[in-house]
Amino acid sequence: MLTAYATNSAAPQAAAGGGIGMIIYLVVMVAIFYFLLIRPQKKRQKAMQNMLDALQVGDKVVTAGGIMGKVYSIKEDSVVIETSADKTKIKFEKTSISRVLTIHE
Repeated sequence: MLTAYATNSAAPQAAAGGGIGMIIYLVVMVAIFYFLLIRPQKKRQKAMQNMLDALQVGDKVVTAGGIMGKVYSIKEDSVVIETSADKTKIKFEKTSISRVLTIHE
């Protein structure tokens, strides 16, 4: 009977040790997830926002749809782009600008 009692008291201690290991494993997985996915995405979003804030009239840009042109006018959330030699003007949302080809000093 004493042997059975000693075996039963050891089982809860082993389960508690496994719980701490699982918590450490979860913390490590969250840290890896943060540094590999969340942090780089925030850096890309910040760079994109800085690019849109620095946009000026006359900049050459490319939209998400692949349309290339020169910025004709800028409003709070929209941009008018002048494309081709015919001076066709197209209005886009500011967030649809994917790249600015003009280099500012």
